[in-house]
Amino acid sequence: MDIQPKPHPTQITLTGFFITLMGAIFFSTKAIFVKLAFHATHVDAVTLLSLRMLFSLPFYLVAAWMVSQKENKQPLTRRDWLLILAMGILGYYLSSLFDFIGLQYVSAGLERLILFLYPTFAVLINTFYFKTKLSKIQIIALVLTYLGIGIAYFGELKLDTSNPKFLFGSVMIFLCAITYSFYLVGTGRMVQKVGVTRYTAYTMLAATVGIFINFLATHTMQSIPFTMELTWYGIALAIVATVLPSFLMSNGMKRIGSNNVSIITSIGPVSTILQAHIFLGEQIITAQIIGTALVITGVILIGWQSKKA
Repeated sequence: MDIQPKPHPTQITLTGFFITLMGAIFFSTKAIFVKLAFHATHVDAVTLLSLRMLFSLPFYLVAAWMVSQKENKQPLTRRDWLLILAMGILGYYLSSLFDFIGLQYVSAGLERLILFLYPTFAVLINTFYFKTKLSKIQIIALVLTYLGIGIAYFGELKLDTSNPKFLFGSVMIFLCAITYSFYLVGTGRMVQKVGVTRYTAYTMLAATVGIFINFLATHTMQSIPFTMELTWYGIALAIVATVLPSFLMSNGMKRIGSNNVSIITSIGPVSTILQAHIFLGEQIITAQIIGTALVITGVILIGWQSKKA
């Protein structure tokens, strides 16, 4: 039995920092695996996403079963179940679908930068829905992040003028960031009550059901090209880029709070840009470096201001 006092959710412990850092780095590999899979197998976004969740499913089923065996777990209300369902659909079904579609048309580095707007969207959701007040620091942070995205975006637009669906892909990633921000806001409010493992397992199972329904409505099982190469990409996406980071990030939020997690996950865009350069041969341009620096600065300011408040 653990008799150690739990840290205050705004304290950064070494364990919480390391768990969150590893979760952010693992999560940043998703775009790399997706781009590699698209290039090597020419599979479509829905099929690849379905394979990702198919190989993830056993882990979440086991986690849900293990949680169900605990006698001291807090019972969930109907409202809790509805919120978990909504978070699963918004967080890992719609946002993942938008993300996979967008990655067909934009670089991995730009995808991570656009997606990294989710902390600013979370702030705006709290401001307009939960009626929290925007501080001057938060306003400055919002301006910096959107300015950074603009600089990086137009820099890459000049670099890749040949892609006719570049704008469409960018909009898809933007929608992914919006839907994922709803998931983060909900996670911050639900995970303390529901528990890390139970919340993660249930939301991911809800997302998996939505993804499978989408696949069955638009594809057939016979249409999946079950090659060894595609299978390995599906397994890598499931374990390295989905299962591990989902549990690590949820655990990090419980240990050190969502604001500290937002600050630490600033490593995400840098990690993705470096991996994209190494594994995909994507160029690192000056506009991307400037934009990344501005976005990370904005996110750190948001996290610092929220923690201070």
